Amino acid sequence: MSATTYSAFRIHKDDQGHHAGIEQLPKPEPASGEVLVRVAHSAVNYKDALAGTGKGKILRTFPLVGGIDGAGEVEASDHPDYKPGDAVIATGWGLSFDHDGAYAQYLCVPGDWLVPMPARLDARSAMIFGTAGFTAALAVHRMLTNGQRPDMGPILVTGASGGVGSMAVAIFAKLGYEVVAVSGKPALHDWLTSLGASRIVGRDALAEAKRPLEKAEWGGAVDNVGGEMLAQITRTVVPNGNIAAIGLAGGHELNTTVMPFILRGASLLGCNSVDVPPPLRKDLWGHLADDWRPQALEDMLTETVKLEGLPDVFERMLAGQTHGRVLVEVD
Repeated sequence: MSATTYSAFRIHKDDQGHHAGIEQLPKPEPASGEVLVRVAHSAVNYKDALAGTGKGKILRTFPLVGGIDGAGEVEASDHPDYKPGDAVIATGWGLSFDHDGAYAQYLCVPGDWLVPMPARLDARSAMIFGTAGFTAALAVHRMLTNGQRPDMGPILVTGASGGVGSMAVAIFAKLGYEVVAVSGKPALHDWLTSLGASRIVGRDALAEAKRPLEKAEWGGAVDNVGGEMLAQITRTVVPNGNIAAIGLAGGHELNTTVMPFILRGASLLGCNSVDVPPPLRKDLWGHLADDWRPQALEDMLTETVKLEGLPDVFERMLAGQTHGRVLVEVD
């Protein structure tokens, strides 16, 4: 990085096909309402891996700097709420979609996209949470707001070894819920137990159901898989239980009936963490920093990489060879 340029992991799609790597870009100046952030840390999320490899249609325009989340310090500001030296978090909105993301030494964004760093968090810990932790917090918020209680029964978390899943396990355990983690990776069972899972079951525990309603077993669920697994959960959740739907790695179709929703009063709650309104966004980060903060936050960090290491991490993540949270050291 010089006085006029900075390093960024930039993604292209052009006559050469899809390609990405580190480039030197001109240092931006914030326009009206914008803030220039010197990024200290980012993270690797499944969406980042899809965007960085071109294996998912994530980016709306090219070329674009990757990275859907970042945290650092304000260097320059043309927004009334922020001044140089303020610690901030950026997740969602247009990052690595139609706006340059945070896999870069500098991030220039509308100030309304930022959240002031809560007390008890710094850039590193904020990005151990990252978009995965924020999305898990949104799921918890939606379920609690809709009446989820510990006495309704265990919370089932699918895709539990991933970023959102492991965060959901840890947060619900912190809040006193019994958590049952679904994982097809036996080597990670002890790790999931250390995060707060009271029981780990294989994917075959949700055997194919033949009837619209099966035995009510789960008080609620956080589903990171979608497809047939989500359909099975709708048939087995208890009356008035909540299902937070987050992922679709198992498919985007949902083949179920209306009976769980009519006869058992189950609720299917969609969780889109991209454009959460600023007041709720700030509240959720406050919870993550305080009463929802897992005791095992550091244990959820399983790998740290530099910008140069992103392509390798992307490939391993899409191949199911990573778990927990991967932190990116930018500055």
